[in-house]
Amino acid sequence: MSAHVKYSIVIPVYNEEEVIYETYKRLKRVMDSTGEGYELLFVNDGSRDETVSILKECSGIDQSVKLIDFSRNFGHQIAITAGMDYAAGDAIVIIDADLQDPPELILKMIEKWKEGYDVVYAKRTQRKGETFFKKQTAALFYRLLRASTDIDIPLDTGDFRLIDRKVCEEMKRIPEKNRFVRGLVSWVGFRQTAVEYTRDERLAGETKYPLKKMLKLSMDGMTSFSYKPLKLATYTGGLLSLAGFIYMLVVLYLKLFTDSTVTGWASIIIIQLLFSGIVLLLLGVIGEYIGRIYDETKDRPLYIVRECYGMEPKSRKVQGSVKHG
Repeated sequence: MSAHVKYSIVIPVYNEEEVIYETYKRLKRVMDSTGEGYELLFVNDGSRDETVSILKECSGIDQSVKLIDFSRNFGHQIAITAGMDYAAGDAIVIIDADLQDPPELILKMIEKWKEGYDVVYAKRTQRKGETFFKKQTAALFYRLLRASTDIDIPLDTGDFRLIDRKVCEEMKRIPEKNRFVRGLVSWVGFRQTAVEYTRDERLAGETKYPLKKMLKLSMDGMTSFSYKPLKLATYTGGLLSLAGFIYMLVVLYLKLFTDSTVTGWASIIIIQLLFSGIVLLLLGVIGEYIGRIYDETKDRPLYIVRECYGMEPKSRKVQGSVKHG
């Protein structure tokens, strides 16, 4: 194997003991077929099972396997960011460890990269093993995000992609705390293209993106690349104020110029509750943006590395202290 690292494969992992060794074998088989230098860079995001032990064993017998071990769980998007910080390759591939995204597709990505593309993202044409609810909500999210932002974020794509070294360097300059990596890759630009594939079921284990985490990822995407929800709050507030003013004029007219009695206290209460609910919802939207501003001002490191295996630790502003194992 060449001493020069041509490809860095970044694999965030969290409690993947049932599948991680098979993931390693498939990735190794695919990357060996290229005949070029590579590294398999696993980022352990606070796993509580035997994932780290398995990866330590792999690192001990295979020098291409490298491990970044977080001090705790910092989140999938942060783990991807750490992998890009440490990656040494001319091209960096991001892929999850659950084998829903086929490692064999990396070879097609490499072909596109050698044609001159700087970003090659995998676009799902079919999603096996996922519920109807998850498929529909994911489709709705991507379309809402595209409609609400000026950034062209491709539909039906995840984080599975190849990025060129210069794209990676630009990504490292972005210090955002609430990260939406696929959106940031679109934001930096450069020449981008897609390769299509069918997403498989998980080989083993359970999804690491339950509804709660999906909602947070969706909120991070919306607030990072669009301020239209704030405009919506303004427009909705204006419409509600106008409706309330018109209703006040109607009530005053009935009271002063007609003999009819203003009745319907139940309906008034319902309207009041409705308006109050909408106002609180809009305040929540504004609060999400304020919360993200607060996160940015704290200037804490994105992640803290406990140990590194098979590589030297790096010093960077977004990191904490590390220990070399």
